[in-house]
Amino acid sequence: MDSSGKPSTAQIVVLATSSALTALFYSMYKSRATTVARLKEAKKVAIDHNLKNFLSETPGRCVPYAVIEGVVRNVKETLSSQFVDNCKGVIERLTLKEEKMVWNRTTHLWNSTEKVIHQRTNTVPFALGSHDDDVATTVRVIRPLDAADLDLETTYENFHPTVQSLSSVIGHFISGERPKGIHETEEMLRLGDSVTGVGELVLDNNLIKLQPPKQGLCYFLTRLDYESLLKKQGQSVRLWRILALLSGFAACSTLIFILWKKLVHHRQSKKERRILEEFKEQQKKRKRELNIEESSVSPTSCAVCLSRERSCVFLECGHVCACAPCYDALPQPKKCPICRATIDRAVPLYNS
Repeated sequence: MDSSGKPSTAQIVVLATSSALTALFYSMYKSRATTVARLKEAKKVAIDHNLKNFLSETPGRCVPYAVIEGVVRNVKETLSSQFVDNCKGVIERLTLKEEKMVWNRTTHLWNSTEKVIHQRTNTVPFALGSHDDDVATTVRVIRPLDAADLDLETTYENFHPTVQSLSSVIGHFISGERPKGIHETEEMLRLGDSVTGVGELVLDNNLIKLQPPKQGLCYFLTRLDYESLLKKQGQSVRLWRILALLSGFAACSTLIFILWKKLVHHRQSKKERRILEEFKEQQKKRKRELNIEESSVSPTSCAVCLSRERSCVFLECGHVCACAPCYDALPQPKKCPICRATIDRAVPLYNS
């Protein structure tokens, strides 16, 4: 905070940034907390022989938000892994990531970064069936790629390091980027995987479907069981709450500091005005005692003796109010006659 009592640019930036982060983190916390609350309220439905009858008797022939647990089964064709023999699934995601080291000009350190340079996802229609092989009822999964927590198993990964030469190494140091290589991965949702799906369960023309829910509810498709999914989402809620509290504390602390400094500056200014008024009253009283007319005193006269010219500047307050002999006569510790601030040193004033 400067001498005028206004907050500094750094304080304003800290306050604005922490306030914005608090709003962002709180928004994420409320969103995740709402998701967890809706997950707890979701109806658990078993895949069994009675599922069609249950849905046909339900209003609208659907459950708006349901939890089902089943085994991945193909509808017609399947996808085969491009790298692993006898590995079949219904979703395949191929990803290529470029990994490199980047020179940070601020910290003067090499930081590891990665960037997705190619990603392709293949999918075929599939359903979730009962863990009991005797139950023929299945639930067709609609738009699986829209799921918020699509959990795929890594079936293959390989790192292809970049071939380095002397000239390329020199060029990388000059440019500030050192390629490490390409990271190749394949992820799949395999046949027979146990999957938990959370979404809208609908009976449509004798076909049971699990699809993205309406009303802003979250669609889940994960290899975790229901309790593990709840626990994972609950940990996310706690993380965002802690971040919101920390950023909120930083914003409140900064605001309190700015207000406190403003109050201190206001009190100091008020004190200085009061001291100045008292000084002027004492000066007038001194003039009356010496029978000196107000008009006969020069504006540049010493505020102490009223006879000699002011000839020194008091530091650090900066007042020019006394002559050198009166300054020398001030008792220790020497204080400015106007603001009562301690005088660190007096600088001679020369009038040309």
